Amino acid sequence: MSLKKHPAMGVACAAVIITLLVYLRALSCDFVNWDDPDYVLNNELIRSLNWQFLVTIFTSIPYDFYIPLTTLSLAIDYHFWGMNPLGYHLTNILFHGANAGLLVLLAARLLAFTPFSESVPVRSKLYTATLLLAGLLFALHPLRVESVAWVTERKDVLNGFFVLLALLSYAGYSRKRLAGEGFWCREYVLTFVFFACSLMAKPSSIVVPLLLLLLDRYPLGRMTRTALPALLLEKVPFFLCAAATVPATMVRFAELDTFHSPGFFPLWIRVIVTGNALFEYFRLTFFPVGILPYYDLPLAIPRIFIVKTAAVLLFLAGATYWGRRQRWVPLALWSFIISLVPVLPFLGNGASIALAARYTYLPSLIPAILIAGQFATYVAKAWADGRQLAARLVCGGTLLVLLAYGGVTLQLIGVWQNAGAMWSRVIASHPFDRAYFYRGLFHVETGDYAAAVADYTACLDLFAQESRPEVYNLYAFRGEALALAGRYGEAVADFDRAIALFPHRLYYYQRGMALRKLGRLTEAERDLQRAGRASGQMTWFPAGTPLE
Repeated sequence: MSLKKHPAMGVACAAVIITLLVYLRALSCDFVNWDDPDYVLNNELIRSLNWQFLVTIFTSIPYDFYIPLTTLSLAIDYHFWGMNPLGYHLTNILFHGANAGLLVLLAARLLAFTPFSESVPVRSKLYTATLLLAGLLFALHPLRVESVAWVTERKDVLNGFFVLLALLSYAGYSRKRLAGEGFWCREYVLTFVFFACSLMAKPSSIVVPLLLLLLDRYPLGRMTRTALPALLLEKVPFFLCAAATVPATMVRFAELDTFHSPGFFPLWIRVIVTGNALFEYFRLTFFPVGILPYYDLPLAIPRIFIVKTAAVLLFLAGATYWGRRQRWVPLALWSFIISLVPVLPFLGNGASIALAARYTYLPSLIPAILIAGQFATYVAKAWADGRQLAARLVCGGTLLVLLAYGGVTLQLIGVWQNAGAMWSRVIASHPFDRAYFYRGLFHVETGDYAAAVADYTACLDLFAQESRPEVYNLYAFRGEALALAGRYGEAVADFDRAIALFPHRLYYYQRGMALRKLGRLTEAERDLQRAGRASGQMTWFPAGTPLE
């Protein structure tokens, strides 16, 4: 099916416009102090858009992952916008809008292989509504907000852009293959190129070859016993390309010492934490209430996690049984789960994140299409059977769901207005030490030093409960905030505690400056001599950092 002069093109444009209008609010959002400093604010790499920059990003791994295309996009933003966050958010919004349009086009191609195409005429209003529903179910869902309104998650929207192009090309390639055309064609090459680009935006798309095989089974209908070897053969380049990203990522994680050891994170805990994550991903997909910017993984695993893991197993068993009669169910379910595999806690990398809304960006693509297709199939059948009231109620209910999604999305965009709003949202629902620390950083930056001291104190109290070895950092950061607030005596006391635990030169410098303000010049000069060349704002020193 060619999409030229096809109604899907107009629907795609409508999906793009609606998505852009809903996300316009994100243009007023600022950077946040979580990852944005590493990727943008303090990133000297993106400030030189030249040949050496290109060589560096494509031949090295300056971040946790190999993401040269994401880095390139941020460098282009910096070239035009400098440190104005509006431009970075605009790029995120434009990519997300484009993804909504691409999803509509993908829905038109994939649904053509399903019973939907037999019951819903292409030129009908129901067909138009179905394609628009697919695009908006994905684009307006509140779980998308984190990927769009957070500058650092350019990775998600850029990765999604290339994955959608790859899937769209693959649908075209499959149509040609089913028509008897040759193996090597433009669509096959484009699928591979777009897939490779997606990996260079964010390596989580290593699962795309498996998604292609799922699509081969349903709805494309290419997978038979005799065709299976050929289908696997055509995926070999994709699997090799995906496999090439794994060693680089593992080596980088090992360099950063971000893998949890089996002793610290045993297998049974990984299983339970993963079960909890899947439960929450399913819950938030169907009932997107209580979405937070950060879900901290508790040190003591709650018993409710075990209950949720059992519920997930029962759900999977029931869905598998139901899928024997409804072929779209296994595709929706397993495309969602397989796409989550690279980010599930079972792999146990160093980030203590229980789950994250942004991780659902890629997993939600195919389910949105299938759910929209089932909506249209039901409405068409109900109308044909004379159950017009039921059809109208389903259409009205679906419209209300989309409106609710849009309303919650608009509200959640405000959570990303700045770091203070973001961490306040986390603290209000799920307070933990680092949330107070990062909000304290925000208060220092905005000059609210009393609020910063209060947050650092709350963080210190939580650190003390867990006997965390890096507590000296918090004494130092609180000491800096106290000094900025003019409370020099209290600042000196905090730096005394920090130096007793970790006598870093920067701490001597900060204490020396506070002592000067108190008129204790002899002690101040002694500290400043010990500080040597160390000066400037406070920084976090992980446990084991060598003293300078």
